[in-house]
Amino acid sequence: MADDPIDPEILEIAKQTFDAARRGDVETLTAYVDAGVPVNLTNETGDTLLMLASYHGHAEAVQALVERGADVNRLNDRGQSPLAGAVFKGVEAVVRALAEAGADPRHGHPTAEDTAKMFGRDDYLELWQR
Repeated sequence: MADDPIDPEILEIAKQTFDAARRGDVETLTAYVDAGVPVNLTNETGDTLLMLASYHGHAEAVQALVERGADVNRLNDRGQSPLAGAVFKGVEAVVRALAEAGADPRHGHPTAEDTAKMFGRDDYLELWQR
């Protein structure tokens, strides 16, 4: 039984949605998700829309995705969490948004906690102690 090919229009919508997450284009991103694109959609490497928005430093997009039910602890295929990606990039607004949404700093590999220790971000470690 052969796999059904994916409709090219669906692939284009997915591409545009992932691109919007990378750019932090909240209006486009939320329009697609509100129209039915799964908020936890993953790309070929397991990155969610939230992972891309987090890694690229877009706190407003992160918040919009969280408000729409994005899984803040979903790991990509390399075992990385959105929170660890945000810590690695040093984007405090994203780290705070994810922490407030309940992201686990001890989830994934490397963990966000280990990443914060590696980069000397004691402020992040204190944030998670609250």
